[in-house]
Order: sequence, then C-alpha cells, then structure tokens
Amino acid sequence: MTPVRLGLRANAAQFSLLVAVNAFVGAMVGLERSVLPLVGEQEFGLTSTSAILAFVLAFGIAKALTNLVSGSLAEHVGRKRLLVVGWLIVLPVPVLIGVAPSWGFVIAANVLLGVNQGLCWSMTVIMKIDLVGPTRRGLALGLNEAAGYLGVAAAAFASGALAATYAPRSVIWVSAAAIAGAGLILSALVVRDTGAHVALEQEAHSSTSRDVPHTLRTAFAHASFRDPVLRACSQAGLVNNLNDALAWGLAPLYLAAHGATVRQIAVVAAAYPLVWGAGQLATGWASDHLGRKPFITTGMLVQAAALGLLVAGSGAFSTSLLAAVLLGAGTAMVYPTLIAAVSDASQPRDRARVVSVYRFWRDAGFALGAVIAGLAADLASPATAIVVVGVLTGASGLVVAMTRWRTSVLPPDPVPASAA
Repeated sequence: MTPVRLGLRANAAQFSLLVAVNAFVGAMVGLERSVLPLVGEQEFGLTSTSAILAFVLAFGIAKALTNLVSGSLAEHVGRKRLLVVGWLIVLPVPVLIGVAPSWGFVIAANVLLGVNQGLCWSMTVIMKIDLVGPTRRGLALGLNEAAGYLGVAAAAFASGALAATYAPRSVIWVSAAAIAGAGLILSALVVRDTGAHVALEQEAHSSTSRDVPHTLRTAFAHASFRDPVLRACSQAGLVNNLNDALAWGLAPLYLAAHGATVRQIAVVAAAYPLVWGAGQLATGWASDHLGRKPFITTGMLVQAAALGLLVAGSGAFSTSLLAAVLLGAGTAMVYPTLIAAVSDASQPRDRARVVSVYRFWRDAGFALGAVIAGLAADLASPATAIVVVGVLTGASGLVVAMTRWRTSVLPPDPVPASAA
C-alpha cells in the first residue's frame, strides 16, 4: 500500500485529476452565462428583471445551503462519496431545461445545479487542500479555482457562439448532458478519498492544538462573527459573489438593451471568467509569499472600479469588454486568496466545516445579488443596480483593509519536510 504523504508533487496524479474534474464542474454553470437570461426574455416572454434573475436566486440559495452542510457531511460520509452524489444530482438538469414548458422548470433545474456546485466544487476544493498540506495552499487553490473558472469561460463562450446558430436551449441541455456524464465517470472511477491525508496533517498539529470549532453550530459562529479574520473573509466572499450574480444575470440584459449582439455578449461573458480563471494561477501562488490581506483588499477595489467603468461606458462593447477584464482581474486576486486565508485560520480537523461556513456566506451572495440587482433594475434602472453593487464592493474591500490580520493559527511548518 502506498504511504500517505502531503505535498503537491507527492500527490500530483490525484491533484491533476481533481483539477480536471473541477473544470467540468465550472463548465456546467458556464453554459448558462451567455444565454440563459436571454432565453427567459426571448423564449418565455419575461419582462421583469427580478423574474429573470429568479434562476440566479434559486441557484444561490441552493448552493449556499449545500455549502453549509457539505463540510459536516464530508466528515461523516467521505469526500469522494459526496463528489459522486453531486454529479448524480445534476443529471436531471439537462432534461428539465430541454423540455421546460415554463420558466419555473428552469428555476427548478438551477436548484439542482446549485446543489451540484455546492457538493462538487466544495469537495474538489477541500480534497486539494487535504492533499497539498499547509505550505502550498494558495497555489493549490489558485490551480483549483483557475480550472473551474476557465471551464466557466470556455463554456460561456462556446454556448454563446453556438446560440447564434442553434437554439439556445438545445445548446445548453446537450452540452450539460455530456459534461455531467464525463464528470460522474471520472469522479466515480478514478478519484480517491483524502481522509487519510487529513489525519496525517492533524497528527502533526496535535501538540499545538487549540480550542477551535468541532461542530457545525460552533463553526458557524466562529467563522461568521467571533473571529475577525474569518468574519472579514466571509463578508468579502459574500460581496464578491453578489457582484458575480450581477455579471451573470444582469450584464447580458444590460448589453443587449444597448444593442450588443449575442456574439458580443458571449465575448464579454467569457472574458470575465477567463481572466478570473487564468489570473488565479499567479495570485494564489503569490499570496503564499506576499500575504493574503493585500490581495483581498486590492481585488475588491479593482472590482468596484470595473463596475463603475461598465456604467460609464453605457453598454459600449469595447468599454464593457475592458470592464469585464478588470472585473476578472480583481476577482482573481480575491477568490483563491480568501479560501486560503480561511484555511490558514483553521485546524485541519475543522477545516471542512469552517470552509463550508465561509462558502455558505460567499454563495449567499448569489441570492442577495439577484435580489438587489433585480429590484434596483426594476425600480430604477440596470445602471443604478450596477452602481449600487459597485459601492458595496468597494466598501467590502475597505472592511478587509481595516481588519487586523494574522497569517495563521497554526505553526508555520507543522508537516515534516519529507512529507511536503
């Protein structure tokens, strides 16, 4: 039996496999980025922005709640089993979207998609953290999130490009069926569980263990309110996905209202996660060496500036594309760094629960963003909605800037050098 070791190089094969799986996870949600809001408007005759964004609201609530319980479930059921269950749950999504006689079916499909993302993305994140140990955590999360959001970008561009020739709903459901099947096969047949890696890392920390959360209830209070760094990370994650919900659900409608073609919308919709995904290859690694706080603060302020530019450009394609690039760059600075910061502040045995609480707050941002963007757009204008979200994003960055930071609750190098 192969001995259990921590480290990126020691677990390169499984780590690479999980990177590939997460690319499929990202592609599932990327299929909707370019065209689904337009389907609601054009095929189902929806005129209310709030009604259209109901699919984002449903997705956000389902994903957030699934994230919240995923950590505890992982401890009792196992990481791999939850990963497989996540893929099984998403199998009906292509059918629901393909045959949907009403927008309600699309919303129901996005509830299942949210559960899928909450289980599958959470497990790929946690399993990679388990494999690499503490010293390469930022790099590992950068690679994970890069794979996921490059999958989002590729699927967003491809679905938008194909929707210019084929029926948009057909593009979504056919592609979703193929991606879900591939993800399920890889997860069920090739991925291995990482519980033994957690036990090994925790053993190295046994002499320095401190009183940290052991149950979901205490983990929720600890990560949401009691710990200043975790509290700052949770609010930043929430606001980050609040503006992502706006980019997902409102931006295509905003551009279409200003005369953009489906192909132009696809380019803008893909540019944002493309820069986001690729940028994380550098930012996750850099945060290991330069610290988490500077990247989180700067990234939130860059996102706020990008949203301001989107409004200032009044929907012009070139300005919107530049805004999408800036939004992606800011998010790349924030996304892997936040999860790494949360992991830094957690004991190995409690990591899954604490990360799941953070991911709950982060993905609750989808639901809150759908509500804020929808109501502001319906009551005032889409531009007003974008400005409101931009102000909230800038304020979130300032909250992080004012938070007293620590690098870790753990020893700097608790794993023997031979294991890394």
